[in-house]
Amino acid sequence: MLVDSHCHLDRLDLAPYGGDLSAALDAARARGVSRFLCIGVSADNAQAVKQLAHQYADVFASVGVHPLDLQEGKEPDLDWLLTELNDPRVVAIGETGLDYHYQPDSAPLQQRAFALHLEAAKQTGKPVVIHTRAAKEDTLTQLREAGLPNAGVLHCFTEDWPMAEAALDMGYYISLSGIVTFRNAEALRDVARKVPADRLLVETDSPYLAPVPHRGKSNEPQFVRDVAEFIAELRGVSLEALAEQTTQNFECLFPLAR
Repeated sequence: MLVDSHCHLDRLDLAPYGGDLSAALDAARARGVSRFLCIGVSADNAQAVKQLAHQYADVFASVGVHPLDLQEGKEPDLDWLLTELNDPRVVAIGETGLDYHYQPDSAPLQQRAFALHLEAAKQTGKPVVIHTRAAKEDTLTQLREAGLPNAGVLHCFTEDWPMAEAALDMGYYISLSGIVTFRNAEALRDVARKVPADRLLVETDSPYLAPVPHRGKSNEPQFVRDVAEFIAELRGVSLEALAEQTTQNFECLFPLAR
């Protein structure tokens, strides 16, 4: 069975399912997806992702503020974050991190918020879901300084092998999305071949980044099977073996989602 380790269920295009999220989840279950981690990106959607996790037994949630959802003067509060994380269906923190590709000017704000999320991880023991883009050195520096024993995952990884290796050395996992199937993603495919089997996760990041052969469509959780099939072929293993390993990895990283 597969796990979609990173999806935004509250943002899916449900038009093909008559607006019914249950039908979209059933489509994923029919393709062997047994669990879903629904990701929080802001204070505004924290309640939505928690509600979905309470509604569906195979859905779990994370809570945090995405670096591109930060606003000066409205920074997340540690007490708020710790309160949200107290929910037993919230198994992770984030997504959080640094994105200098889209908002380099807000780097100081992003760094402060990232540090706050890492502090929450220290206090709760829950792992962190990390977004990083064009911020390699600063991301690694903050992770080293935090020294988290429970670590976390660099989700939708798009950076190079040296960054992946540095994160792996600190105990982090690497999660690959449909980007690995894109025609111009050979460097990422090299990463996909090299990540140790016991540190690999798969995800959709739906509704974004639909994999081949679904390019141009809105992404959805069932397509994690396409991502897994592609990575299994890259690594020279069966889909069944990759599914079993990545599910074990998910349970190891997110023990509250077992």
